[in-house]
Amino acid sequence: MSAPPLGGGGALINEVLTDDELRTVLTRLGPEAERDAFGLVCRRWLRIQSSERRRLRARAGPDMLRRLAARFPGVLELDLSQNPSRSFYPGVIDDDLDVIAGSFRNLRILALQNCKGISDVGVAKLGDGLPSLQSLDVSRCIKLSDRGLKAVALGCQKLRQLHITGCKLITDNLLIVLSKSCLQLEDLGAAGCNSITDAGISALADGCHHIKLLDISKCNKVGDPGVCEIAEVSSSHLVSIKLLDCSKVGDKSIYSLAKFCHNLETLVIGGCRNISDSSIQALALACSSSLRSLRMDWCLKITDTSLRCLLSNCKLLVAIDVGCCDQITDIAFQDGEGSGFQSELRVLKISSCVQLTVAGVSSVIKSFKALEYLDVRSCPQVTRDSCEQAGVQFPSACKVNFYGSLLESDPSAERFF
Repeated sequence: MSAPPLGGGGALINEVLTDDELRTVLTRLGPEAERDAFGLVCRRWLRIQSSERRRLRARAGPDMLRRLAARFPGVLELDLSQNPSRSFYPGVIDDDLDVIAGSFRNLRILALQNCKGISDVGVAKLGDGLPSLQSLDVSRCIKLSDRGLKAVALGCQKLRQLHITGCKLITDNLLIVLSKSCLQLEDLGAAGCNSITDAGISALADGCHHIKLLDISKCNKVGDPGVCEIAEVSSSHLVSIKLLDCSKVGDKSIYSLAKFCHNLETLVIGGCRNISDSSIQALALACSSSLRSLRMDWCLKITDTSLRCLLSNCKLLVAIDVGCCDQITDIAFQDGEGSGFQSELRVLKISSCVQLTVAGVSSVIKSFKALEYLDVRSCPQVTRDSCEQAGVQFPSACKVNFYGSLLESDPSAERFF
């Protein structure tokens, strides 16, 4: 005769709760650690926890991937990205992608950043095996070219997000295929793909009419024709466009964004030296209720006029970078409190604005009460000592960067751009 269960002979929980009820309990657990602890109770709970797991981050290896696919059949998101400074040779290879294509058929999101061991052969298999894929990140997978990613575009027509940053072998040919096959594409990250031209961006616009996020920074063959085309077609869908160091981009692009993209939140035009005050003023007025982050360092034609217009009209602006714009003076920040609304500005980068003085910094502190980060590096008239002598009191919550190389970035500020 078996001994009665501890606790007064009550029913065992596994005899009372069904699998569906245990799944309901699992869904109510918050942190990942709690959900993992759920699976430690017994084999039944582990099986249920495994079947409900939707995200996995793992290292490479075909055998391991097969075991993971068998244990976690419901996985929708798989991250095999490698740390560029701590990669394990050879890391992810084409054999791994073959297993993923055959064993994770329901995958929606796949991240393969910095997987330098994969090639077009492996990536093409993803196109054959993952018809439900919606997001693919192969940033800095340097062996990839149009050939492998065209197979993905043709086989994964539900693709909404594609990041190919640093894949320098990519050309306009991929964008042409995307425009014909991936009509739901919303997010394209192609920074550093410097073989892309206006023709490719225009082709993309022909078929992909709902682009929300576009990063073609350092694509120095792209200029006004491509940007104007994508602005007109994407129109109110476009919320972020990054054009860092696209030297051919000028005022025509900004006027087009102002005319069509009234929901624009993030604009990066650093290094676009042909952009002037007039187009920035038009943008400030057109996107006054949407613009949140604007990076325009090294836009050497920018003056106090356009900066004042931005600060006095854009109610939601939280971050702005005018570093190395040497025509900016204290005047840009005078009477900032008279804008008619409480500024939300949290990040202001004015490094190497050589005409700026302590008086201008004092105006900044008075005008922008929410400021969390102020970059005044390489401003010869603004130093820690000069600010202290003038009695400038920086808020305790505001980090002020006086020193350091302009090549060094601060994560607390860069996340806004």
